[in-house]
Amino acid sequence: MASAGLRNDLECSICLSLYTDPITLRCGHNFCLDCIGQFLNTQEESGVYSCPECREEFLDRPALKRNITLCKVVENFLSPLPSQKKITGICCTYCIHSPAPAVKSCLNCEASLCDQHLRVHSKEAEHVLTDPSTSLGNKKCSVHKKILEYYCIEDDACICVSCSLFGEHRGHKLHPVYKASEKKKEKLRNVLQYLITKREETEEKVQNLEEHWRKAEEKASGEAERVTALFIDIRRRVDDLEKKVLSEISRREEQVSLSFSDLIQKLEIKKDELSRKMRYIEELCNMTDPLTVLREPDKGDFCDPEEEGGDEDTGGHDGGDEDTGGHDGGDEDTGGHDGGDRGAEWTSHISRTLSAMIRDIHGTFSVQDPADILLDLNTADNSLLISDDLKTATWTLITQNFPETEERFQSYSQVMSNNEFSCGRHYWDVEISGSRCWSVGMCYPSIDRCGPKSYIGDNNKSWCLYGGLAYNNQCSVKYYGKTFQLPHQISSDKFRIYLDYEAGQLSFYELCDPIRHLHTFTAAFSEPLHAAFYVFGGCLDISGGFTAVRNNQARKKSAQRFRN
Repeated sequence: MASAGLRNDLECSICLSLYTDPITLRCGHNFCLDCIGQFLNTQEESGVYSCPECREEFLDRPALKRNITLCKVVENFLSPLPSQKKITGICCTYCIHSPAPAVKSCLNCEASLCDQHLRVHSKEAEHVLTDPSTSLGNKKCSVHKKILEYYCIEDDACICVSCSLFGEHRGHKLHPVYKASEKKKEKLRNVLQYLITKREETEEKVQNLEEHWRKAEEKASGEAERVTALFIDIRRRVDDLEKKVLSEISRREEQVSLSFSDLIQKLEIKKDELSRKMRYIEELCNMTDPLTVLREPDKGDFCDPEEEGGDEDTGGHDGGDEDTGGHDGGDEDTGGHDGGDRGAEWTSHISRTLSAMIRDIHGTFSVQDPADILLDLNTADNSLLISDDLKTATWTLITQNFPETEERFQSYSQVMSNNEFSCGRHYWDVEISGSRCWSVGMCYPSIDRCGPKSYIGDNNKSWCLYGGLAYNNQCSVKYYGKTFQLPHQISSDKFRIYLDYEAGQLSFYELCDPIRHLHTFTAAFSEPLHAAFYVFGGCLDISGGFTAVRNNQARKKSAQRFRN
């Protein structure tokens, strides 16, 4: 009964079998490794993990660690008990009528003995007793028929006393078989421990890979959601733009319709008036009495042919008779030209809006690798401390006493990049920390290095985005001394600079969620471009990366130029 109760305690509640590689969760319940692994896999879609026994929930997928103690308990339970080891299925050689189970075997007699016959068995030294066995002949020397008592180390063989004294193993290094067996067992235990350690390390690696796999899937899912949200927003903006354009077209169409309707109504009134005059004149013309015709008083609404012709011309201008049709056509041409201008205006507006959307997409999902921007020590102002990896510029009150060079900035705390760009598309990210004033942008290598025109953005050789604590988180862009303040309130300290040299575009983005396009300069670049930075207070850090070879080459080049 005790054995049955222990077996119930050693059964997995999922597969209802004895534990295989038992695992313990944080709540204390145990399960087979494969059982709990498959159970947790079914919960991955919901993202909520729980214990199948007590239903306790975990914030993340629990780590699966082997319960070594419980594993040993299961192994001991499966191994035969001491009382059971005597029942081996081997019967006593001497019990003929009622075979009894053997408890020992004598190597000398080559017989198996039960408890009763073991008591009367010879106690002499040559009678060696072992656990019951059916292959007793294998435990004797095939040549001398004596018990194998020694182990020859040189020949890796078990031998008897005669083999060690007179046979081919004479003079060899020997060990008693039990001692040699213990040594081999010790080696096997070491190998077993090594294999257990390697297996645990392998299991840990598998768990780590599964964790990385899960994170990679989560990252891919997050990127897919971002892309879906972005294109939903793009479709919404395009639909809004379409509705706005169509609404404006309908509004203008209604205005034109009202204008034509009003004009037609006026012409109809005039037409009726002319018809009335025509009927009255026809009546006068049909009268036979000349006195009546002459006595008819002239009315103010009668017109001379010349005046009537002038009215016709005016009416023709308003869209009247055939004689002035050519003039009407001119009006139609003018109207068509106005419609063409309005159509071109809307087409340009739609093109600009879609271009801004495309820039946002390029800024969010750039296909090229980030450029590894390294700062050029030979251009750094003496108020800037440049880090050893040439990635960080920190403003300091301590003068750095850099060697005087023609390339060094001397009026503002500025520095240029060691990299120059004369083709292709490139981008890099910049993070600003605690700076009162900062500027990021690009410049030609021919920019002035001292004087008021050496500040980036104050000349026709540089473009920049600037801001800082002094500007209350409001950013502006500058070129040739002309400043344009951006309408956006900046919420991030990280920015992306994107250069398309052939297209002549330099764009700035705020690295918030989602990424936001700030401004794009358009110019026909005439020289290679260098990244340019200004910082007053705090520090400025650059991120990005070419290959390590180009990275090291650029650092060596900058260090060599600095030493020279």
